[in-house]
Amino acid sequence: MSEDGIHKSAVLLMSLGEDAAASVLKHLAPREVQKIGAAMATLKQVSREDMDGVLDDFNEVADQKTAFGTGSDEYIRSVLVKALGDDKAATLLDRILHGGDTSGIEGLKWMDSSAVSELIRNEHPQIIATILVHLDRDQASEVLTFFPERIRNDVALRIATLDGVQPAALRELNEVLTKLLAGSNNIKKSAMGGVRTIAEILNFMPSAVENAIIEGVRQHDPDLAQRVLDDMFVFDDLVDLDDRSMQTVLREVSSESLIIALKGSNEALREKVFKNMSQRAAEQLKEDLEVKGPVRLSEVEAQQRDILKLVRRLAEEGQVALGGKGEDAYV
Repeated sequence: MSEDGIHKSAVLLMSLGEDAAASVLKHLAPREVQKIGAAMATLKQVSREDMDGVLDDFNEVADQKTAFGTGSDEYIRSVLVKALGDDKAATLLDRILHGGDTSGIEGLKWMDSSAVSELIRNEHPQIIATILVHLDRDQASEVLTFFPERIRNDVALRIATLDGVQPAALRELNEVLTKLLAGSNNIKKSAMGGVRTIAEILNFMPSAVENAIIEGVRQHDPDLAQRVLDDMFVFDDLVDLDDRSMQTVLREVSSESLIIALKGSNEALREKVFKNMSQRAAEQLKEDLEVKGPVRLSEVEAQQRDILKLVRRLAEEGQVALGGKGEDAYV
């Protein structure tokens, strides 16, 4: 969720009242609750115009949604059990719904990243890797930054070479996190970890830390390091989006966030952005970029990571096509 989306969500929930807002928050992921809650706590005065704009946006999105998919997990579970029987259905459900083998780790998702790092920092790197692959990628990235470089590189390498989580590993995980994780006697192997997982985690890390980890992996296995790099999606890769996808992304990104992110981009990406805006908006953006003073690299990278997270979410929802495979833009 972009910073603009978090702000709008906070304004919407503040306008709904306590009971309605609480009902909505129950359906959000832990990280979403944390970010929106923090935004709600820091909200100052909101103009009537801004509130009306948020409510209009919400109504427009809500009108395009249906109740289809509500409670889909239970529906799918019931259908598969009736069709395949308990044993076969359980195996398939573990693969498509992730079963119950990671439910205990939900407790960690509600914790501050620094607290998670303190909890697990003295465990074996393989245990740390097993834990991190079950966290949201941005949280796993934050947890990794709290470790010393040697441990960080070791854990990253283990994530990259992890091809699944065996029951024995999860049982050990339960022993490490006794009060946070729920044990299970019917745990199936879960396909977690691998090159894509560490690449997604690295996408959320500052470039200096990211480069150090890649170098650590390269010293152990140059081919593996290259595969991780090949799987990483960096900000300048947005130039490969087709026009329609770029327009979808730009509608979701606030002007201030875009200006800061583009301060650290190459000319090709800037031209791609300008091309997919109206002439007036493009001219205004060019002017804003020219008058914007120096910006800290950490701030630029933070805005770029937020936009990349938004792009990945839109890609998962099928709203944008990564790699320029989408259709031409509508005009």
